[in-house]
Amino acid sequence: MRKQLEVFPVTGLPEVAEGEDLAALIGDAADLRDGDVVSVTSKIVSKAEGRLTTGTRDEAIDAELVRVVAQRGDTRIVQTRHGLVLAAAGTDTSNTRPGTVLLLPVDPDLSARSLRTALKDRYDVNVGVVVTDTLGRPWRNGQIDLAIGAAGVQVIEDLRGTTDSHGNVLAVTEPALADEIAAASELVKGKADGVPVAVLRGLADIVLPAGEHGTGARALVRDAEMDLFSLGTREAALAAVLDRKAPAGPREVDPALWAALPLEGVQVELLDGALRVSLGDPVAVGMVAERLAVLLHAEGYGVKVRTGPARPGRWGGGRHQYSEATITFGSRSR
Repeated sequence: MRKQLEVFPVTGLPEVAEGEDLAALIGDAADLRDGDVVSVTSKIVSKAEGRLTTGTRDEAIDAELVRVVAQRGDTRIVQTRHGLVLAAAGTDTSNTRPGTVLLLPVDPDLSARSLRTALKDRYDVNVGVVVTDTLGRPWRNGQIDLAIGAAGVQVIEDLRGTTDSHGNVLAVTEPALADEIAAASELVKGKADGVPVAVLRGLADIVLPAGEHGTGARALVRDAEMDLFSLGTREAALAAVLDRKAPAGPREVDPALWAALPLEGVQVELLDGALRVSLGDPVAVGMVAERLAVLLHAEGYGVKVRTGPARPGRWGGGRHQYSEATITFGSRSR
């Protein structure tokens, strides 16, 4: 059981430029001891590694993402090449020159390993390193710093199979230690204060031996296939209706939205607050109506589907019998 944890801000660091020796800057400014954990904001790691690009933020996001998880207006929640799911692919335009965008490190775990090794070589201290970035969280307001890179620390504590104080067997308990370190360090860093580095003392039991870097923060990323919430509400509805795994690409209005629906021979009327779908096959009309209802619901409309009996065809003067469904929808909620 840990008795005490201390968190110290590392102050007095200069503005970091490309090619800067972070180990020298941090080691000279901090009183590092064996067993400490150094928490470093990803922004200064990216600046030192030259991860500054020109162009718009949207162009930078497009280049960094592998899939769009959810989009509302100009806000995009995406998955990056790192496996991270976060807003705007972690790109940053604050404290950078106009017309430039700062990207996340190419490999945050490698960045953490390099910094840890350099601190050991230069100052002969065995410390853990955590690279942090600010993320929002589902179902919670506000943002928090989480670990996107780590070296020399145990990132997850696996308590599965152990028992609690009442003798109950723990089945799923796995504290995300690296994320807890990142969040704790943010309490003394803070963007407004210009303090990008913190030192945590009292965690020597999770700092690994010198030269042993551990799994890295990548072990904290859950695969999309294992995630029950891998798409936003609207995107999940599109995926279900179109029978595909994810939206095709960033900011794309997919023409397959309608092509995937069996609309041949379907008659659709736009009424006052309703859609009327009619065609000869009662099974097909129900399927089309329900799929349209799902799409409308995903767009934030309150939706009801009411089916009607077959009736003489009204279009083209034919004598076919048409089954009918009416989709009523209220005002948009978002």
